[in-house]
Amino acid sequence: MRTVDRMKLIRLIIIVFGSVISHNIIAQEGAEPASSIDRGKLLYEQNCLACHQADGSGVPHLAPPLIKGTFVGGDKTRLIKIITHGLQDVEIKGEIYANPMPAFDFLTDQEIADLLTFVRGSFENMEGPVSIEEVKQARKSP
Repeated sequence: MRTVDRMKLIRLIIIVFGSVISHNIIAQEGAEPASSIDRGKLLYEQNCLACHQADGSGVPHLAPPLIKGTFVGGDKTRLIKIITHGLQDVEIKGEIYANPMPAFDFLTDQEIADLLTFVRGSFENMEGPVSIEEVKQARKSP
């Protein structure tokens, strides 16, 4: 084999090998988080953090806090409906929050279950998880 052909073959091997390694790194970085809590945290960061803040403290008179939340720890169906239908002009613990929360009905049942499982187990909330079945039932109810 000529030296020029050998160099071309080595370059091709390096390119292919580099592509495989890059693909594996990207695939690992973009991998789905393993648990419902981890997936829910990611969804919270993408959809809720801007208004409810990283620590769940909310914004006075605009977005209610989620810390030891009365809605968060209350009826799951009502909480699911808040996600799927949005909420506007709500009073919580004597404070009125006027900023409308949009509906996040584009989220799948799994995503809503993961998101609410994260919220119900975070921000000093000690509530149990929300299941996909509970989300499906809440979507069906009036």
